[in-house]
Amino acid sequence: MIKHVVLFKFKKDLEESARAEKLSELKQALDDLKKHIPELISIETGINANPQESYDLSLISEFKGWDELKTYVIHPEHQKVAVIIREILEERACVDYEV
Repeated sequence: MIKHVVLFKFKKDLEESARAEKLSELKQALDDLKKHIPELISIETGINANPQESYDLSLISEFKGWDELKTYVIHPEHQKVAVIIREILEERACVDYEV
């Protein structure tokens, strides 16, 4: 099994209300990927609640293997969400590991 862990840091120049709305929209869009991508075993997202930390959103997902992760990455529904993320993305960190 593969765990795919991603942290997103978004641009700080967004107005606070727009930022909160965008984070909520992204969280829901990522969570909804489970409905569209059968290779995705599980997905958990979280909006950072600690103002001392610099990353805004986390994603932890699980896949049967590397091929399923690759399928997820290129899936059209994932790509739609990725476009939204890239519009406001400042930095991304990712770790993929086998369990």
